[in-house]
Amino acid sequence: MGLISFIKNAGEKLFKGNEEKREAEKAQAIVEHLNKYQFDVENLGVEVDDETVTLRGQVKNQLDRNRLVVAAGNVDGIEKVNDLIQVVTPAPVAQEEVAPEKQFYTVKSGDSLSKISREVYGDANKYNKIFEANKPMLSDPDKIYPGQVLVIPE
Repeated sequence: MGLISFIKNAGEKLFKGNEEKREAEKAQAIVEHLNKYQFDVENLGVEVDDETVTLRGQVKNQLDRNRLVVAAGNVDGIEKVNDLIQVVTPAPVAQEEVAPEKQFYTVKSGDSLSKISREVYGDANKYNKIFEANKPMLSDPDKIYPGQVLVIPE
């Protein structure tokens, strides 16, 4: 998918205290962060180079891929995610069953999921669709913050 930009100083604070942690320590912190969400990913590889995270691995669908990218990018101190994750679908899956690539949305001050839903879908009541696409990173539809990047399903 390529390089996706995030707001550097927004997100979970994984690199407590020492902003100058070695890249290997930052990568391990991000791996632990991703593992807590129990994503279905094989051969997960995480590298950190300054403010950029490179993700490798294989997932079964585009939604899982986007969730990994968003979870890694919504970390304080990370500005970009280099997405090298492969979507590997089982052989018998028909072409129309493969999920289309999802959109991303960066939360602005004053946003709510219903406001974003109204902007994206023209219907504020479809906010739960956005909430479900961003689980387990979102535990409550009212807990979003400016600078957070969300997956917006078609």
